[in-house]
Amino acid sequence: MPHAEHPESQLTSGEQFFVNDGPLAPGQYADLRSTTLDTPIEEARRRYKEDGYLFVKSLLPRKDVLKAREEYFRLLSPSGVLKPGTKPVDGIFDETKDKLDFPGIGAGFADSNGRPTGPHPEVASLFVDLALQAHTEDWYKEDFCKHPALRDYIAKLTGWGDDTLGIRRTLLRNNTPGNKAIGVHYDQIFLRHGEDTAVTAWVPMGDISRQGGGLIYLDKGHTLGAEIEHDFTTKAKASGLTDEEAKSAFNQNMMSGGLLADGPAEFGKQWSRRWLLTPYEAGDVVLHSAYAIHASTINHDPDNRIRLGTDLRFVNKSRPWDTRWANDYAFGDGV
Repeated sequence: MPHAEHPESQLTSGEQFFVNDGPLAPGQYADLRSTTLDTPIEEARRRYKEDGYLFVKSLLPRKDVLKAREEYFRLLSPSGVLKPGTKPVDGIFDETKDKLDFPGIGAGFADSNGRPTGPHPEVASLFVDLALQAHTEDWYKEDFCKHPALRDYIAKLTGWGDDTLGIRRTLLRNNTPGNKAIGVHYDQIFLRHGEDTAVTAWVPMGDISRQGGGLIYLDKGHTLGAEIEHDFTTKAKASGLTDEEAKSAFNQNMMSGGLLADGPAEFGKQWSRRWLLTPYEAGDVVLHSAYAIHASTINHDPDNRIRLGTDLRFVNKSRPWDTRWANDYAFGDGV
């Protein structure tokens, strides 16, 4: 049976998980399958191919992840996002502030790569400027994104060896409690100018509770993603677009911003598939394929922790890849 590899959810009775279009019903979610570092690489490859993702526990040293988290929130602290008297590494949101003044990058905007704002532009502007600046800080760009433990594991998993390249453009995203979550998508939508073999490493930068807004994955969503991609391509060409135009994530066959849907709850019902979720710990990494369909829950962490995570992409540099991703992240860069 398709769900045999995923045990029925063991989530505590009474828990609720909210997405952009409301709560997920109990039958709409189950547990994400975890893999340990001592799992033979052949078995890890089998799981990655079968599930479209590989949730690897403690792939990175916890201390290295928490160091980056501390640097990030120390950088953002002048914006007023942190609760007074708390440590930057804890990333505790100041609940006396308007959450809308602290918008996350790439969530909830008509153009998912546009510059987010809030009801008080002077507050949101500083917060967003600092969040963008973090992408080019040495502690992130050099020390964290190029962590050898991550690259080496991906090189072994894929068999790319020395051709394994971590590409420069990354998405370092925060999600303050109660703000809008990430909508439904798969990454090939945004990487269409290269082959579909890119591996995304989603790295939670800190502990994320079940209620804390972590990524959720559609069960066997990578097979559906591949089908949808084929259908999009067929429709695009039938509508008169050239091959080059058909590669664009923002064509007429998709929602604005490249999303498949804004709401995971209805999307899961439509395709009769469950969403897989889990708590994450600093050091965990989820590797997922270019067609793995994913989204996130709304952050309702009981301690008001800000969810922080980053999307790092890896490609085989000996093969064609989307070189639009060769530059640092910038608003309005067209990717």
